[in-house]
Amino acid sequence: MAWLNTPQQSQVLNFDTNPFEAACWCTSVQPRQKQPGNAAMHELRGDHEIRLRSPMLRELCPALANKTYFNYGGQGPLPTPSLDAITTSWKRIQELGPFTTDIWPYISAEVNNTRGRLARLCNVPAHRLALSENVTTGCVLPLWGLPLNSGDHILISDSEHPGVVAACHELARRLQLQVHVLPVKQLRCGGDEQARTDREVLAALEQKLTSRTRLVVLSHLLWNTGQQMPIAAVASQLQQHPAKPYLLVDAAQSVGQIPVAEAAQAADIYAFTGHKWCCGPEGLGGVALSERMLSETHPTVIGWRSLQDETRAVADDPDPFHHDSRRFEVATSCVPLMAGLRSSLQLLEQQGSAEQRWGCIQKLSGSLWQGLQGLEHITPLLEVPPTSGLVSFQINGDVPPAEHVKQLGAQGLWIRDLADPSCLRACTHFMTTETELEGLTNSLEALARATPV
Repeated sequence: MAWLNTPQQSQVLNFDTNPFEAACWCTSVQPRQKQPGNAAMHELRGDHEIRLRSPMLRELCPALANKTYFNYGGQGPLPTPSLDAITTSWKRIQELGPFTTDIWPYISAEVNNTRGRLARLCNVPAHRLALSENVTTGCVLPLWGLPLNSGDHILISDSEHPGVVAACHELARRLQLQVHVLPVKQLRCGGDEQARTDREVLAALEQKLTSRTRLVVLSHLLWNTGQQMPIAAVASQLQQHPAKPYLLVDAAQSVGQIPVAEAAQAADIYAFTGHKWCCGPEGLGGVALSERMLSETHPTVIGWRSLQDETRAVADDPDPFHHDSRRFEVATSCVPLMAGLRSSLQLLEQQGSAEQRWGCIQKLSGSLWQGLQGLEHITPLLEVPPTSGLVSFQINGDVPPAEHVKQLGAQGLWIRDLADPSCLRACTHFMTTETELEGLTNSLEALARATPV
């Protein structure tokens, strides 16, 4: 294994137990002054003060070696141990034989281990966790199984990803539903003022709900502005509604970044991916489903994994499908990706608890927000430091944001542009360094000065 290049890194255990204990280091410390230029250690304040040693994990990510990367919200870098876990799994499958009697216990163990790990991440029982390819399939497959009738209403926020928006509108077209919009894009408070945002979301929800509302669609973290939504409180409010609308949550930006257990437990559909903040491989995610989703909904895209007995399907079978989350799984999946995602999750967990990692991300995003706040002609979308690693901002002037992305990319700095609202977005992970933040801020300042106003 080429990535074992230091004595500390050579302390490797089996991936199924503790894959890479030396990849991170966590210890109690006393408060101290931040050392300028010391990007190796980031202090984090909470109930316990810790230090997160992120560079060792950085060194395991080849994608971070030759660029300054701020696109974790699009796709995170894959650590080399996770790539090795994928390769090892491919080799094992071929050694056993891809379709032999010997392979099925191995595949079953991989599926069950991955389902169990993702269920623990969401703090839900394993039977409520379905494996998916990505956020979109995790949202859409259960969505189309909801017992909706002509004339029912869908309430969807004005900050949802186009994939989910398109699916909801097509469902509405086919079933003759009405689509109403929940306004949240204009909210600009977070951090210490998150309670204000929560109140405004709940007030808007109360105003927009109707007697026919049967589904509410709302992201946990808005992918465009970075605003955090009060998912548990929204779910509670919906339970008080006479129609008890279902709650679908796009968790693309939350899982792997902020603690998600409370929201995942509260939502009816909580769909996420492993390839963003979890730094896993693309092509694998999950969706946490409520108990009523398992009892009240129907499978949509049907395959052998949807069936209680995958060896047979007959016309007169009154109950062919699984009664748990597997009714929303379809057919053959890429098993080696499961080993890769579990490896990435284990590496992240070794960096500290979910709360600790979130705190470090917040500190770094807050630093970036403060830096941008002080620059002429640059306006962060949020009025206060963000609660997550999503930092969206606008550069005043006539230059399209996509052109700014190209200009920064030519310097080895990678962010992205968004269309609605038109802005730029930079994402900080706990692997982000203060040096990288300074470099991005300086480059943005130069772009802003050169942009015609």
